Amino acid sequence: MLPLQFTKDPLTEAVTTDFQNLNKFSEQQFASLTEILYQFLLEPKETDKFLTQLNKFAGENGMSAGPLRSLMKSVLLLPHGALKKNLTAEQVKEDLLNLGVDEDKAVHFSNQWKVHYAVLSRVAVGQTLMVNQLVDMEWKFGVTVGTSEIQKTGNIFLQLKLIIRKGNSTENIYMELTLPQFYNFLHEMERAKAAMDCFS
Repeated sequence: MLPLQFTKDPLTEAVTTDFQNLNKFSEQQFASLTEILYQFLLEPKETDKFLTQLNKFAGENGMSAGPLRSLMKSVLLLPHGALKKNLTAEQVKEDLLNLGVDEDKAVHFSNQWKVHYAVLSRVAVGQTLMVNQLVDMEWKFGVTVGTSEIQKTGNIFLQLKLIIRKGNSTENIYMELTLPQFYNFLHEMERAKAAMDCFS
């Protein structure tokens, strides 16, 4: 299998089989399942509604609800990973094809991704901000100095103290970053701010 873009981790054989099992659905069934899946992605707190819709779909199509729920759990890995990596509809389609999904189904799924991507990103940012709210941040630079013959030069690093609100309490999180890691962190923070600015 070609490398996938939505995840760095190798998928289990069961997950890969679940994606290939999508080919067993008719075009109409696949379109209905895709609609149920995207509705859940747009309203992630509506778990009961999602499970009810899956049970109804299973009943209407003469299937067992348990295996269908398991299959959908596997399929949800793709949009969740794709959101984290800001994948385009074309990249989502490529991953589906690499997982063995028929082209028509891969095109349908990726077209829905294109339609819903902006709202899905806004929902994901909102969830992230609700889970961990950054209250304050303190930082200081430091230098490590080597005294051995091998390490005569100093390394600059940054110590961060993040104060995160979790529910009614706050928690201190400490990080130590090298300069390249700090610039990477700064870049990610700027991207997050730009994403939030787009949706506010």
